[in-house]
Amino acid sequence: PILITAFFAGGFWEVLFAVVRKHPINEGFLVTWALIPLIMPPTIPLWQVAVATSFGVVIGKEIFGGVGMNIFNPALVTRAFIFFAYPGQISGEKVWVNIDGISGATALSVPAAVEHGNAVELLSNITQFDYSWSNMFWGYIPGSIGETNKFLIILGALFLIYTGIVNWRVIVGALTGLIATAMLTNFMASYSSNTMLTLPAHYHLVMGGFLFGIAFMATEPVTGTHTDKGRWIYGFMIGLMTVIIRSINPAYPEGTMLAILLMNAFAPLIDYYVVQGNIKRRLKRYATE
Repeated sequence: PILITAFFAGGFWEVLFAVVRKHPINEGFLVTWALIPLIMPPTIPLWQVAVATSFGVVIGKEIFGGVGMNIFNPALVTRAFIFFAYPGQISGEKVWVNIDGISGATALSVPAAVEHGNAVELLSNITQFDYSWSNMFWGYIPGSIGETNKFLIILGALFLIYTGIVNWRVIVGALTGLIATAMLTNFMASYSSNTMLTLPAHYHLVMGGFLFGIAFMATEPVTGTHTDKGRWIYGFMIGLMTVIIRSINPAYPEGTMLAILLMNAFAPLIDYYVVQGNIKRRLKRYATE
């Protein structure tokens, strides 16, 4: 139902803008609307999906001129709308309900709500769900539909890299940024009451939507960087910002969505300085010949 709702809501606006602008309908919107259900909790009301999808299409893409001209990832704009407009449906204890009707907080929200604690110990003490590392890797935890099973996400990422659809530099850069920043926050944990600072890198990797985000969102070619060096910087900053947002902002323990959207805004600037740096080096080399 979520997929169908997203498809029809997004398709309506896509067709409408195509008719008004008198240009052919681009099938690329099918990818975006296939991703939207994967970043939603399964119990979200369908009318909210329709409203958020409409916002993502119109504000996230069409006002910039349509396909290929948007600055931000439309699927993430859709999720951002849901998060800020209806936070109770996509965060906290209502983010996921299993078949037995038992609700519970997501893994990231557990240590974020406690001070002077150890994140791993707090997760192991949760009774509603087993928040062991292996359970979070295999997806036996609450979360959005597509973000829980990390094994399948990794398989999908490897397939996209193998087929050349995405650039591996963004993914590796993001992993490097997250691991390096998590190691730094672990070092700082003893000087702070913030429990999130104690979260080790290998837990950051399997908690929340980080792996899904860097595999299927950050690698989106339109809103990302286009130079090889820029991709390294872009990916690294996504990993860095994810940990910083998770650790420092108690109101939003996820971080991946905002990190990618923030770097979407800076992607053109990163490419600009990379290109300008290459031009200066070439001019300097030619001047010495």
